[in-house]
Amino acid sequence: MILKLTKEISAGETDKIDANSEPSNSQTKQAIGLSTEAKKILEQNGTEPPFSSHLLYENRKGTYHCAKCDNLIFTSDMKYDSGTGWPSFYDHVEGSLSKRLDFKLLFPRAEYHCRNCGGHQGHVFKDGPAPTFLRWCNNGLALTFKPTK
Repeated sequence: MILKLTKEISAGETDKIDANSEPSNSQTKQAIGLSTEAKKILEQNGTEPPFSSHLLYENRKGTYHCAKCDNLIFTSDMKYDSGTGWPSFYDHVEGSLSKRLDFKLLFPRAEYHCRNCGGHQGHVFKDGPAPTFLRWCNNGLALTFKPTK
């Protein structure tokens, strides 16, 4: 039996993740091209090592999408250097993410996932900059970047 925790939390928008949702054909096609490391993050709630992300120092204007299904999650205007070793954002595109509590460490954390495909993205913390004071700490392998043309 698999137990999925779906307790709503207070940091920003909250939603439950549907444990029975099936990916669409376009999501499945996108996921086929993922690396083993990206699949571990997106499908098994993994975490890449700090300071290893190819997107950590990405400073061009553009958009950040879920690597599994191409759902728009962040814009470059939302990104900032948190010094944590992972790409960080102070906000997200409304309606793009769902959250739940993660108890993998000794204390509960707010874990967030792509609302479209359920792919694990990262964790959100209440230590970010104004105006939200949130830090959406994302795995770089869970995102693709599309520069503005």
